[in-house]
Amino acid sequence: MIPDALIMAVHFTRTRWQLDFRERSKLEAWQQAGIQRFLREVLPRAPRFQGLSPRSLAELPTMDKAAMMANFHDYNTHGVQLDAAFDIGFRAENSRDFAPMLGAGPNALTVGLSSGTSGNRGVFLVSRAERLRWAGILLARALPQHLLKRLLTPWAPPLRIAFFLRANSNLYTTLNSRRIDFAFHDLLLGVEPAVPRMNASQPDILVGPPSLLRALAAEAQAGRLRIRPSHVISVAEVLETQDAEAIRAAFGVATHQLYQATEGFLGYTCEHGTLHLNESCVHIEPEWLDAERTRFQPVITDFTRETQLIVRYRLNDVLRVAPQPCPCGRAERAIDAIEGRADEVLWLPERDSGKAEAIYPDLIRRAMLFAGPTVREFELTQSGMTLHIGLLAEGDRAEAISCVSTQLDLLWRTMNIQPPTLAFTDWQPAQPGVKRRRVRMAQAPEGLKCTF
Repeated sequence: MIPDALIMAVHFTRTRWQLDFRERSKLEAWQQAGIQRFLREVLPRAPRFQGLSPRSLAELPTMDKAAMMANFHDYNTHGVQLDAAFDIGFRAENSRDFAPMLGAGPNALTVGLSSGTSGNRGVFLVSRAERLRWAGILLARALPQHLLKRLLTPWAPPLRIAFFLRANSNLYTTLNSRRIDFAFHDLLLGVEPAVPRMNASQPDILVGPPSLLRALAAEAQAGRLRIRPSHVISVAEVLETQDAEAIRAAFGVATHQLYQATEGFLGYTCEHGTLHLNESCVHIEPEWLDAERTRFQPVITDFTRETQLIVRYRLNDVLRVAPQPCPCGRAERAIDAIEGRADEVLWLPERDSGKAEAIYPDLIRRAMLFAGPTVREFELTQSGMTLHIGLLAEGDRAEAISCVSTQLDLLWRTMNIQPPTLAFTDWQPAQPGVKRRRVRMAQAPEGLKCTF
């Protein structure tokens, strides 16, 4: 059997240098070649697609998480039933031992559970070949030049990665090697147990959700956490301006992003700090949400996966397109921000016509930022024409409420929207391991047709 490290190195080398497309036409030609191979050789191996002979992706129906979970057996090529996969995943979650796999030997599958941000949990399957491909591609896209030199220098110390997430996985520990020291930190345990471990190990790379990275930044500012990572990567949550500023102030480096989901490795930050979609591996159809084509929901097809097929899969994310091409010159689409989930978009009636207007979560976060430093933390939930705002204030709470009300009123007037009722309560921190969601639409106003 070919050693894992050699396979990872092949994927790393090809991704870093061969798949560094600077012309959109060449990127699209690469995609189409990969898609045609996928349609011809991989698609028929899943029961859902047997008997079909599509010539293009457009001939296939779209899917989402609910469809995949309802027909799990039909969308994978190993005959795995949902109950068997969930059993492995739940046992790992409960025991916090993420080593067990489904099956044995070289054909064993890694099983992971999604965190269920959108309300229904998902499960994913990954083969050994896919784990090694993912690891090679991730390192190629995520490692900055100075750490790449370190990785490739045999006599230099190994790269030390401190990785914070709700659950570990054989997918992530694939990164562990003679040249990489990968340390998983369990989000469910909180920050406190991680501080002495990191003070001892001195990680070069810090990876975690921005809410956790900000908590670590506070530990560093207080003098309890004494590390100087040269690369910080945000995952799993929306990276807000305040988070990025606090992290930079504590560690002296900019925060990069990895757009990684159950459905695949979808995006990475380049050396200029721009988030690019990982289009050399994933085909992304934008479902535009506005006439100006500034925001879209991605419909993705991962033409490199061969175990659990992701084919025209509609994600619940809202992406905002970068207004200008990135100076790095890459042909992969540049994204200004991952704004959040589609159910984080608020809907309110327009003042004159009464028709539904979408208020994207980034506009709410911006208004809260402009409310000033008295606003420490917030969480906003829409219930009809009432916005319930959990608020943590610095100093005078009444002043913070007044500032927030003023900024939101300015937003409603700018967008010519009927102002909702604001109901302020105390902010409550999320439980350990639960993703932070600043904005959420629980219920639309009665009678309002809320469609993109």
